[in-house]
Amino acid sequence: MIIDITSKTISITPTIREHIAARFEKLEKNQIPLISPKVIITTDNKKVKVEAKINLPNGQLFASDEHQDLSVAINNLGQKLERQLHRFQDKPNAHRASRSGKDFLRSPTDIDDGEPSSEDEQAA
Repeated sequence: MIIDITSKTISITPTIREHIAARFEKLEKNQIPLISPKVIITTDNKKVKVEAKINLPNGQLFASDEHQDLSVAINNLGQKLERQLHRFQDKPNAHRASRSGKDFLRSPTDIDDGEPSSEDEQAA
């Protein structure tokens, strides 16, 4: 996976690049393809702000974190993205998804097409 890392204020060293890549590898373990991840690093009055934007097949994730230490900011950013990715992954299984009436979130076996099933015929 190619991660687009940009910064206007600090130079991107190989250690920074490796640290960010390691956090994104943890996100890839969830079996959801990450499309064109982008990371922007800025500095502002002794604080480092790290922002990340990741496109997914049916959505988009965005997170940002600000801290004095760059590695801590990257770790916090990774945790935020991981929480969002878990929420995105579990969304079709949520209780509210089954009650909303939206068929695209449910599996095809849950959708009733109006025809009686074999279980209905046996009960009658």
